[in-house]
Amino acid sequence: MTFFFRYAVILISTYISFIMPASSLAGYDYIDINSPFLRKIPIAVPVFGADGANETGMQLSKKASDMLSGMLDFTGYFKMLDRDSFIEDPAKTKSDASNIYFPNWTAVGAELLVVGNLQIKGGVLEIELRLFDTIKAGQLIGKKYSAGVNDLRDVIKRFSGEIIYYLTGNRGVFDSQIAFVSSGTGNKEIYICEFDGSNISQFTRNKAITIFPAWSSDGHWIAFTSYIRGKPDLYIVNTRDRSMSVVAKKGINITPAWVPGKFELAATLSYSGDQDIYLLTGTGKEIKKLTNEWGSDVSPTWSPDGKKMAFVSSRPGTPQIYVQDINNGHAERITFYGRYNTQPSWSPKGDKIAYSGMNGGRHNIYTIGLDGKDPVQLTGNTGDNESPSWSPDGSLIVFSSTREGPSRIFVMTAFGTDQRRLLAISGEQTSPKWSPGLNNKQP
Repeated sequence: MTFFFRYAVILISTYISFIMPASSLAGYDYIDINSPFLRKIPIAVPVFGADGANETGMQLSKKASDMLSGMLDFTGYFKMLDRDSFIEDPAKTKSDASNIYFPNWTAVGAELLVVGNLQIKGGVLEIELRLFDTIKAGQLIGKKYSAGVNDLRDVIKRFSGEIIYYLTGNRGVFDSQIAFVSSGTGNKEIYICEFDGSNISQFTRNKAITIFPAWSSDGHWIAFTSYIRGKPDLYIVNTRDRSMSVVAKKGINITPAWVPGKFELAATLSYSGDQDIYLLTGTGKEIKKLTNEWGSDVSPTWSPDGKKMAFVSSRPGTPQIYVQDINNGHAERITFYGRYNTQPSWSPKGDKIAYSGMNGGRHNIYTIGLDGKDPVQLTGNTGDNESPSWSPDGSLIVFSSTREGPSRIFVMTAFGTDQRRLLAISGEQTSPKWSPGLNNKQP
């Protein structure tokens, strides 16, 4: 099955109208995304109105409001308020600010409020959605969308992105996907799901061990290692048309990592005898050798500007993480706590590296600054926690964990809070990799 990305929302009209002057509302500090002690904002999302009040419209309005609540809750930024506590009649809060009595919302603790109204005309869904600051009694965002009924989820993702962008300045994760390895078919194959674990699709059907998925920075290519030919070769596959290149040099061809903003990737090859990291074109042609020291060098990950590369090396005798300047080739070790530190993942913000470290017999997820000081342990000693990968906005980390027995995919905030399982399907799930944002335009 060909897997491709689409943004199906047909945007007929978009508007922003502030009930209060924009300057007075924008001056309010909503979410400090850099704080490890983030205060979740209480937000109310009543069931949206449905013009015409037919059964289909009412079902869609309930589905839309539930979907938006779930997406906002997923971010870890909000405290979702129970609808049973609402004083205000949802029927009066369709999408018109003049019908909203804000004290009824502040009385139940809501600081933000999302209201909406939808209708179906000739098979076309028209939906208005608005975000309000209940304390300042003013509208922050107002949007109107028109799309096919089956594109409701895309509309809600779009508006969720609007909310996060307004409150944080970041684009959020709603247009991203996650690749991971699952053994549900009896072989390790690569699967893809949306940011929240929904819409799972099997990407490879190699009937052979297939591991180490890696996204290109435009989301159009996935590189991985597979034993289709009986040995670990590197495959570079277009997500849209399935065109493919193969790197099948003698020895191993593993752990690919795409260079940000370029059609190039790094990977570990061993055809020369030692396991070193090489820079390749997007079609698999060798550009140059990046590491050339004794020991195995694997698992490259790039800084956001592509000027530095972190990787795992056994040169000190045990696996440790190094950071290398690409221009001069100088590498420095940054992990010293623990004897086994692997699987580095560079934050999109550029200031931290997440990795898997073993201490006390268990693997856990840590983050560390580029100075190598004071690593922070994010997961507790519950099962093995491995393969961290950052969300494109740097707010979340996806990882695998055996805390429930079989390895499953989990997600947490960048500070280790709100840890929860992303999905559970047959077999075991490992090696998650978060895609870049696939809609590069500002919401």
